[in-house]
Amino acid sequence: MQICASDLGCVRSGREVFAHVNFSIESGDALVVLGRNGSGKSSLLRMIAGLIRIAAGKVTLEGGDSELTLPEQAHYLGHLDPVKPSLTVGENLAFWTRYLGGAPDSRALATVGLDAIADLPAAYLSAGQRRRLSIARLIAVPRPVWLLDEPTSALDVPAQVRLTEIMRQHRAGGGIVLAATHGPVGLEAAKELRLGEAA
Repeated sequence: MQICASDLGCVRSGREVFAHVNFSIESGDALVVLGRNGSGKSSLLRMIAGLIRIAAGKVTLEGGDSELTLPEQAHYLGHLDPVKPSLTVGENLAFWTRYLGGAPDSRALATVGLDAIADLPAAYLSAGQRRRLSIARLIAVPRPVWLLDEPTSALDVPAQVRLTEIMRQHRAGGGIVLAATHGPVGLEAAKELRLGEAA
């Protein structure tokens, strides 16, 4: 499997955010997207996820499921954690699992260290716990491409270590990770793409 981006351009509110972006990434690899605030890191991931329009160029997925689009084969983890406060931790995961077309997976909460509070209303979760619940979606519904925007946001050191292992296992199984970040995210031997810098 391979994701290829060719001459990508992004325009938001009439302003060119970036242009002529090219990269390729294969199964088992990771790409870290770096750049200053406003350089388009989040926009790039959202374009690949199909959430905003591609202004120029194209992104293709080779070797994936020919019946599905790239966004349908990707998980997008954005800045905001989609947690319903009136539901319990377990109910939140069950909702997203059904919505994304997966089957119940009791291991997902255990993997992120939330199994002991599965019956707790999500309204009581800390920011870090909400982030871990969002990460549990990646595990519960397998998809080959992970698009992670500042994935370590709000995570303490033990949770960051756990995320590093989760991403390692995903890549070991042939998965692809693209992560936008300002700092280290624990992706070994990752390629780098820097936005907002002169060629």
